Amino acid sequence: MKRVSARQNALPALLFPLFLSPTALAEDVDDKQTMVVSATPQVVSELDTPAAVSVVEGDDIRQATPRINLSESLTGVPGLQVQNRQNYAQDLQLSIRGFGARSAYGVRGIRLYVDGIPATMPDGQGQTSNIDLSSVKSVEVLRGPFSALYGNASGGAINVATETGSQPAVVESSGYYGSYGSWRYGLKASGATGDGTRPGDVDYTVSTTRFITHGYRDHSSTRKNLANAKLGVRLDDVSHLALIVNSVEINAGDPGGLTKAEWRADPQQSPRAEQYNTRKDLRQTQAGLRYERQLSERDDLSVMLYAGERETTQYQSIPMAPQLRPSHAGGVISLQRHYQGVDGRWTHRGRLGVPVTFTAGLSYENMSENRKGYTNYRLSDGVPQYGHKGDLRRNEHNLMWNADPYLQTQWQLMEKLTLEAGARYSSVWFDSNDRYVTPGNGDDSGSVGYHEWLPAGALKYAVTDAWNIYLAAGRGFETPTITELSYRADGRSGMNFDLKPSTNNTVEIGSKTRLGDGLLTGALFQTSTDNELVVDASSGGRTTWKNAGKTRRQGAELSWERRFAGDWRVKTSWTWLDATYRRNVCKDTGCNGNRLPGIARNMGYASVTYTPDEGGYAGADARYMGDMMADDKNSAKAPSFTTVGLSTGYKISYRGLTVDIFGRVDNLLDKEYVGSVIVNESNGRYYEPAPGRNYGVGMNLAWRFE
Repeated sequence: MKRVSARQNALPALLFPLFLSPTALAEDVDDKQTMVVSATPQVVSELDTPAAVSVVEGDDIRQATPRINLSESLTGVPGLQVQNRQNYAQDLQLSIRGFGARSAYGVRGIRLYVDGIPATMPDGQGQTSNIDLSSVKSVEVLRGPFSALYGNASGGAINVATETGSQPAVVESSGYYGSYGSWRYGLKASGATGDGTRPGDVDYTVSTTRFITHGYRDHSSTRKNLANAKLGVRLDDVSHLALIVNSVEINAGDPGGLTKAEWRADPQQSPRAEQYNTRKDLRQTQAGLRYERQLSERDDLSVMLYAGERETTQYQSIPMAPQLRPSHAGGVISLQRHYQGVDGRWTHRGRLGVPVTFTAGLSYENMSENRKGYTNYRLSDGVPQYGHKGDLRRNEHNLMWNADPYLQTQWQLMEKLTLEAGARYSSVWFDSNDRYVTPGNGDDSGSVGYHEWLPAGALKYAVTDAWNIYLAAGRGFETPTITELSYRADGRSGMNFDLKPSTNNTVEIGSKTRLGDGLLTGALFQTSTDNELVVDASSGGRTTWKNAGKTRRQGAELSWERRFAGDWRVKTSWTWLDATYRRNVCKDTGCNGNRLPGIARNMGYASVTYTPDEGGYAGADARYMGDMMADDKNSAKAPSFTTVGLSTGYKISYRGLTVDIFGRVDNLLDKEYVGSVIVNESNGRYYEPAPGRNYGVGMNLAWRFE
């Protein structure tokens, strides 16, 4: 989204009137405001929103960056911990206020959306690999109680909006070369046949990217192809239709974790990966169709339909001996998933003594999965040769679906006092049909269902036109994902249906103040959780899970961003998060009071940039991450670290051509540190090292057809 008075009023499209349905398309209106394109646009400022929300603009995401990972640009968001594993087989490690930190791969506990299409599967497992940073318009991060209104596994929500084409047409070519043989190059085209207000007006944005790297660590080479397209058409004066298509293909080595001794001796080594040839192949294609219509001056309708398929094959570092058990699922995972969903909402604006807005809707998602397991070796003269698909050891068909009705309201009680409240009834069902029944491996079919009311509400008081305070509270829940249900800690076959969903209650108080040409925000919060889902054990790339009784997260977030002297900008943030086990974690009481692993207690960020429209530009940033425990007993941890980055470039425009050349250096001080941890890794291989000082150069060419 574009800046409003130097980003004083950036719109979080996650929020009102779309708390409960992330199906709206955000479009630019002019340089002074942004709005949600429903039938009747609603302008809502970040300052006025009674929730902890941060917005990162697409231009900032692309400013002198590789455009490969969200970790390049989201480290300044308070409450968000984003870790680059240096492992493209396992994706980034994202957590919001500690939700998602347990994830050994992919994203858990956070709802992800790209142009309104969930990047989180119905069971709560998500990914960031299908996000094309070259065409991102904005990334909005919602934290706190209202994120629960997105349903299952919504400890936080991240919404990515891609660019909408406009006149004049633009063709853009970009490239980046960095350390460890990293190449990224891409092409983007955007444009429109009108201004979007007349029937028949069409807009389009098409982008494709290829990324290749040898990887910082041994056995971490990766190839990734990504394409994204969005086509919109104004059907008539009151309706709009948009088609969104996305495709990603990844072939990546999996270097795995290291022990502390291995990390200190050689952080780039990957001994198990070389032995077992661990790797992952992934292919995903999806499409969505969004229809928006103005029913009357006070009523809007929005419907989103989407469908996709995902195929994954993963080779794990599991020895032959345990795979000889009849109940073992093997060391190769093969998944084929098909998913689809619909989300429809109706919004009404009226009066019940005071101005009131209602948003009601229904979200339905389902996913079918064919899950197979194979041994990961073949025998040569009785000796296992790893890294080869062997005999079938698992074959099941899993179904998952959910249906969530929701309602949200806003009441303008007085001139300075606003009430916002909502509720969602989330129902989630799992069903597993075992097709691999052999002697020693019985029929493990089964089913389970989860249901929960998810209420949330907030009171906002406008002390002045430039200062708001708010109080919010909400209840959320998180079911086990299909992957978390897939393996039992006792080593037996079948689904782990003993796992229960976790529930949490959050209270938050916050303040937002406009200071000159900037915004200062702060929030205090506490979250209490029952039946927290945590890692039981992790070994050889396979993880099992358990419920941990009670946990508590309490903390504070502070951020300040301001522009000064025209083209200078400063941005700072700090997060303090005390996340601890309260009861029933380990078999004894020894873990009660311990810190939750994978979560830093303190995080800090500061940056200063000089970015004129043309000519030379430069920036510097510093990031601090406190130490992270690696296991429930708090017997191992990754030490704290501070990294510094520098970037500089030059931008020039001549007629319709814009040339942007830049260079950057990351980890300027060559700090040796652990980028992320594998929680509760059974062999003590917790550590995923980050690279030392590394460099990159890039160029962007854009031709505007004026």
